[in-house]
Amino acid sequence: MRKILLGLVFLLFSSLIPAQQTLDNDAVIKLSKAGLSDDLIITTINASPGHYDVSADGLIALKAAQLSDKVVAAIVLRANGTSSNTAPGTAPAAGVGSAGTAGNLNAEPGSPGTGPNGLPVGIDDVGVYRQSPTGGWISMLPEIVNFQSSDKLKNIASVGIMKSDLNGRIEGSRSSVNGTLPVVFAVYLPETVEITEYLLLRLHPVGNARTFLSAAGGLLHTQAGAQRDEIDFQPEKLAPRLYQITLPATEGKGEYGLLAPGNTTTPNKEASGKIYTVSIAE
Repeated sequence: MRKILLGLVFLLFSSLIPAQQTLDNDAVIKLSKAGLSDDLIITTINASPGHYDVSADGLIALKAAQLSDKVVAAIVLRANGTSSNTAPGTAPAAGVGSAGTAGNLNAEPGSPGTGPNGLPVGIDDVGVYRQSPTGGWISMLPEIVNFQSSDKLKNIASVGIMKSDLNGRIEGSRSSVNGTLPVVFAVYLPETVEITEYLLLRLHPVGNARTFLSAAGGLLHTQAGAQRDEIDFQPEKLAPRLYQITLPATEGKGEYGLLAPGNTTTPNKEASGKIYTVSIAE
């Protein structure tokens, strides 16, 4: 039955996109608009070569085309050199969190140790990971954060975020990834980025969104005036370009995020970036 289903996938696919063509964002959008189910699209993504744009702008464009979070997650995983574990007719594994996808930070299997690439098991590409109770590492999917300043817009430079009047907003009042403190992240850096360019932040639910203030003078205020939401951390180097960041138990319950360095500088448009979030209930 599964062979018949896979055959149907490729027959449908071949009628929409020329054979041997490498998939990209536009090709997946085309499949979705043709009415293929999420499971069929994900099977095609996993079985075909692909070159995907998973930048902040690329992810926003995929959501604007009304692709489901499950399909977007499969694209991100494929772009990182892995395949989605979602088989036709099955749900995503619990804990693989992304915007709108359920996850449980401390309920995933995983095994400590070193993989064939010399890195801890589970870490195989640039990105942000979270530690399971057994010590293994699980890849995290980002949410989109939009930035605005008191001057309406500040530059988000490729070397980091300007520390002046910068506000961030993430859609949804809670992260889809739940956990308990302490939360341990691992960041495998691109060659041109430093760990000090990442920000660990406390997020504030405001309506159907979460917000933060990275420097005084903007969106969030208390009776004593504006306060920055950055949390100091001491990164621990695990390997070349690989660092561990711990959100300590002293921070308490709430919404938190690890903000990656921004790379959008488009004039007259709202700047956006990637943030990896977790919700702490107790």
